[in-house]
Amino acid sequence: MYAVIDIGSNTIRLVIYKVDKGSYNILLNKKEMAALASYVNDRMMSAAGIEKACHALLPLKKIALDLGIENIYAFATAALRNVTNSDQAVKEIEEKTGLKIHVISGKVEAKLDFIGAARTVNLKSGLLIDIGGASTELVAYENMKIKQAVSLPIGSLSAYSKYVNHFFPNKIEQQKIRKKVLHLLEKQDYQDFAPNYQDVCGVGGTIRSTKDVYNSLFGLSPRNKSIRAESISGIIKQFLNKKDKTHIDRHTLDTLLDIVPDRIRTILPGMIILETLVDLFKVKTILISRAGVREGYLAKIILKEFDDIEV
Repeated sequence: MYAVIDIGSNTIRLVIYKVDKGSYNILLNKKEMAALASYVNDRMMSAAGIEKACHALLPLKKIALDLGIENIYAFATAALRNVTNSDQAVKEIEEKTGLKIHVISGKVEAKLDFIGAARTVNLKSGLLIDIGGASTELVAYENMKIKQAVSLPIGSLSAYSKYVNHFFPNKIEQQKIRKKVLHLLEKQDYQDFAPNYQDVCGVGGTIRSTKDVYNSLFGLSPRNKSIRAESISGIIKQFLNKKDKTHIDRHTLDTLLDIVPDRIRTILPGMIILETLVDLFKVKTILISRAGVREGYLAKIILKEFDDIEV
C-alpha cells in the first residue's frame, strides 16, 4: 500500500492506494481544506500559511501511520512552487511534520495529470484541462502522446483572492479574470494546441465541482460525467450579483452551499477560467476524469511506469 499526500493550493488530500499487478484501488480518500493560496502575500508564503499546512498534514500523516503504511509520499504544487520563499517554507514544513515534500513544476504537474487522467476518458487525442487553486494545467495530446504541456499561474483560489472584492465576482471582476487567463496563455508558446476541440478531458476539484453544479441545475444524475461547454456561461450568469456588487441572492447562496460548500468562494472564479478556455478552443463537451495528478504521481514517480513520458 502507498499513501500519497497532495499539497494543493486549495486542499490537502491523502489518498491510500492498494497496488496489485499493475492496477490500483483507492482504500481511503481524505481531504483537508487549507486554502494555502490565500496565505500568499507579495509572492511569499506567510508564517500562518506554513502553520496551516502543518496543521492539515499532521493528522493525515497519522492516519497513514495508524494503518501501518510507511510509504508516505507528499508532493506540492502551485501553492509552494510559485512563492519566492519556497525552499524555506518547504524546509519548515518538513521539520515540523517529518514528511519529505517533493515540489513539482507546473509542466511536470501537467504531464502527471495526463498520465493519471487521459487513459480514464475515451479520448485518444485532444486537450486536457486541470484548474487547481493557484494554477491551471493544459495538455495537448495526440494518439495518447503528449504534444505540449503548459501551466498557467492562475487558479480558482488565486483568482478569487486577487480579483474578487466581495463574495461573488461582479461583471468587471469576471472580465479581469478572463483577460488574465488569455494574457498568461499568450505568453506561452502553445503552437501545438489545435484551434478547436470537440471534447476535452477535465481534471481536478474545480471541474468536478462544476459538474456537480451542472448536474444539479439541469436535473441530471450525479453519475453523469460530462458537461456541455455552452452551458457554463449560463450557469455563471445565474450567480451574478444582480442588484449591486455587494448583493448576494439568498437562493444563489443556498444553492451553492447545498452542492459545493467547500468551494463556495472559488467555484465561480474557477468556472470563469474554464469558460474562458472552452470559448477559446471552441470546446463542445467536457468529459470528467475520476483520476488526475495523484494517480499520475503514483504511476510515474512511485511505481516508475510510463518510460515513454519524461518528467
